[in-house]
Amino acid sequence: MVATGQQVRRGTPPVVVARWALWAFVVVNVAIVEVLFFTAGAGKNDILTVAKFFGLHAALILMFQLLLVARLPWLDRRIGMDRLTVWHRWVGFTLLWTVLTHATIVVLGYATLDDTSMAKTFVALAGVPASLLGMSAATLIVVVAVLSMRYVRRRLRYETWHGLHLLLYLALGLAFTHQLLETTTFKSSPFAMAYWWALWLLAFGALIVGRIVVPVWRNARHQFRVEAVMPESNDVVSVYVTGRHLDQLPARAGQFFIWRFPGHNHWWPANPFSLSAAPDGRSLRLTAKAVGDTSAGLRNLPVGTRVFLEGPYGAFTSLHRTRPGALLIAGGVGITPVRALLEERSGGDVVVLYRVRSEHDAVLLNEVQQLVAARGGRLHLLTGRTGQGAPPFDPRNLHYLVPDLTQRDVYVCGPPAMTSAVLTSLRALGVPNQQVHAEKFSLA
Repeated sequence: MVATGQQVRRGTPPVVVARWALWAFVVVNVAIVEVLFFTAGAGKNDILTVAKFFGLHAALILMFQLLLVARLPWLDRRIGMDRLTVWHRWVGFTLLWTVLTHATIVVLGYATLDDTSMAKTFVALAGVPASLLGMSAATLIVVVAVLSMRYVRRRLRYETWHGLHLLLYLALGLAFTHQLLETTTFKSSPFAMAYWWALWLLAFGALIVGRIVVPVWRNARHQFRVEAVMPESNDVVSVYVTGRHLDQLPARAGQFFIWRFPGHNHWWPANPFSLSAAPDGRSLRLTAKAVGDTSAGLRNLPVGTRVFLEGPYGAFTSLHRTRPGALLIAGGVGITPVRALLEERSGGDVVVLYRVRSEHDAVLLNEVQQLVAARGGRLHLLTGRTGQGAPPFDPRNLHYLVPDLTQRDVYVCGPPAMTSAVLTSLRALGVPNQQVHAEKFSLA
């Protein structure tokens, strides 16, 4: 069964709508917080009034940061987990400096009020439950921020980093209790109380629903299990997964799941693998190259193994089509979502550029050739090592291979260096941003 494709979309692109929705959320809530600050009255001195200003905004930033990674389907399908995660990272560092500024000014304000040193004031505040909770939340935020620095993050296993990153949820609970006990903000007026309760419930609710309720419910309903394991080459394997009511699973070609095989591996290891075939209502397929412990072990998965899936995630879909024609660019195992997209029935011709070291390394090549031929498209297999010969994705070569690429939607999936090179060339060739679709399938 061939998946039905998405027709070319007219009007405002979905990603633009989603970004405007996020901006509207931010602007409206910042405006409300400003009104609450100026109507709540001054603090015990001017310094503490400034501290309150930063504290209110720190609470708002914290909730917005968590909303970005709540994995809400409406946002994820339009913006993509990779972009939401990048925004989450930068909002996180903004939160760090806002929290540190708030904490420092609070200590300075009370030290000035009591005419004592900041060190003594810090110790005294640590004896106050509300302040101690705030200090604990701030400490956890600092720890998470340090672990998220690129230098540190690259030296940790993903599972270790992710476990420590969960401390942010504990910080969320501590910050909520801290603000609840600090009656100067939470109970300054009936409207303020209603607003802050609504915002905290939204943050907690989005997180619990997106990260816990939906995945648990979906797995309980569909009962995913391994149906077959098919080697594609010496280091590439395809895994077929079946389950119940898969025709009602809201997955699209180009999306990915976070896969766990708890009966075969430990629960903790998780990997984002793209669907390498369009969902047909009967089974799901992933195709992965052995680059880590989990992916290398897929070849030995017993048939019948339970599978726990989170998703589907990703905006690398035909939902964002704006032109009849399409250019699909893949590098290495990045061909998997591109191969799935080729199954969709969509208008216009298609050109595929597939970059590999050699034809032997071209995963799913026969399937890609058959799908491209069935659609009357063109496939260019670009072989060779990086640094040998002319760069295949420089502007001149791209234009030579696809002269009308500015009139096409361009989908790009591959290693980071290749993806960056392609995106740079597309910008140089004047391809409009709304026609370029690239996504990095990564958890961090």
